[in-house]
Amino acid sequence: MKFTNRFRLIWNYARSLGDMNSETFINWIKSAGSSRRKSAINEATYFTCLRMMSESLGKMPLHLFQTDASSNKRINDMRRLLLRPNPNMTASIFWATVETSRIHFGNAYVYINRNRNGIKDLWFLHPDNVEIIIDDAGIFDNQNGIWYRYTNPDTGKQHLFHTNQIMHFKMSVSSDGIHGVGVRDRLEMMIEGALASQEFMTTLNKEGLTARAVLQYTGDLSGKSETELLKEINKRATGANNAGKIFPLAAGMQIQPLNIKLTDAQFMELRKLNALQIAAAIGIKPNQLNDYEKSSYANSEMQNLSFYTDTLLFVIEQYEQEVTYKLLTESQLEKGWGFEFDVSVILRADQKTQAEILNKYVDNGIMRTNEVRYKLKLPRDEHGDKLRVNGNSIPLEMIGEQYKKRGTEDLKGGDE
Repeated sequence: MKFTNRFRLIWNYARSLGDMNSETFINWIKSAGSSRRKSAINEATYFTCLRMMSESLGKMPLHLFQTDASSNKRINDMRRLLLRPNPNMTASIFWATVETSRIHFGNAYVYINRNRNGIKDLWFLHPDNVEIIIDDAGIFDNQNGIWYRYTNPDTGKQHLFHTNQIMHFKMSVSSDGIHGVGVRDRLEMMIEGALASQEFMTTLNKEGLTARAVLQYTGDLSGKSETELLKEINKRATGANNAGKIFPLAAGMQIQPLNIKLTDAQFMELRKLNALQIAAAIGIKPNQLNDYEKSSYANSEMQNLSFYTDTLLFVIEQYEQEVTYKLLTESQLEKGWGFEFDVSVILRADQKTQAEILNKYVDNGIMRTNEVRYKLKLPRDEHGDKLRVNGNSIPLEMIGEQYKKRGTEDLKGGDE
């Protein structure tokens, strides 16, 4: 890096320190916009997969827990932040937007706006406006840190943020572990093929499912006359008032249609295969695309479990690790604090199965009655805060005690 570039980065960073949390900078982030490539999102399968992934993450509530040897409880210190990360977005919309950016662009960035009282709010930064800078020369600190340069698309002003100020969520496919690679970039040819087939079907429907035709003419035509003749024939054949109707032809002309059979070209089979390959690259199961050819409603619950373990589990783990590390202090981490998504929303079973599971939890001393009533949105009971188990159960270390002798008499069933 040249000396002038180093000086410019340091100067921009020093200038940004004074107004990093100012309302002006927040307004820049709110109004940030950029030119996005929308062609890929227009493809039906790709858009459906983006919607499924973003909604799956957005509908899982994020909670702050304290987990250690002595306690396992939910903490409400950041309840307002978890419900509404910033004044413009609810938590569900915010995390759905972040997940869409992570898949589509390969990277998603969230700016952590801090004040004297801690974390004020969180703001989504568009990836087109963020550049990752690796400080391998130790310009800004003594370590090889990662910095993020944000460029406002409206004013062109730049701000430099340290990695502790930015939450960075990336795709698992990465060449260096820092820059994520978007699905759009890896499946560009496949998505373009799906868009072409989708456009072909749209054009075919607009033309009344009519194929191309050959116009036979016995005379000679010059270039200009030929163009005018074809223009007139197309107007009569596909016009708004004449489409599908009989139209006259001059003497010596004959139209011979060129029928295109989609079945012979295996058009629908190839289009379906292309859609399944796009969905598989993102991690969406066929039943989530309403494809029950090799599945049924009976095993859809197992496929939802497979979707959680094969697709969402890694994504959730990445979000929890990044949010926990960036939003909590060292003292909070030492106390066992951590963020967790409520995955029970994804794995929620039917009412009968859910009742059987909760009943086993209570009977085996895993959950208290009031904890179950809280899940079911029922009021607390004054006698529901104690754990209870089956009276026939004994601790593992006491197995065989009933067969030992006490004095000269054997212990029998029912003896005290």
